[in-house]
Amino acid sequence: MRSREGDLFANFERMRREMDELFGGVLDRGLLGRVRRVGFEPAVDVFYETPTEGDRAGVPRAVVHADLAGVDIDQVGLEIRGRELVLAGARAPVEAEGRAYQQVEIGTGPFRRVVQLGADVIADEARATYRDGILRVELPLMRPRDARRSVPIEVDEDEAGS
Repeated sequence: MRSREGDLFANFERMRREMDELFGGVLDRGLLGRVRRVGFEPAVDVFYETPTEGDRAGVPRAVVHADLAGVDIDQVGLEIRGRELVLAGARAPVEAEGRAYQQVEIGTGPFRRVVQLGADVIADEARATYRDGILRVELPLMRPRDARRSVPIEVDEDEAGS
């Protein structure tokens, strides 16, 4: 036996599918935030890690993974601006004469993606590698400056004898 909530949800889902068919997916994209943009913007993951092995063991770093499948990596530029990593490049369209596409979802064209790092990094020590369509950028984090500092107190000699 189904609950009233289950029936309500099933009816809502059926109505959503019918509306989606009627309007060609416009409602689905709008309600769920999956708006299709013209062009290409690579998806990125940003995380922090502290390696335990290798030449950078113990040094915390920000890591950015960018999905650049199908992009000529020689045409990609990276720039660090304070707490931002800027990726720029282009994914060339596939030249295909005589094709009649039923569906096109793979974006092409120029892109410029600004990734917020959330921490100060040592830009001169950044490293980037590209493998299997994923660009990996490693950015060592600056050590936080110790906000606490002992301050010696100087005593005026005239005051010392009083």
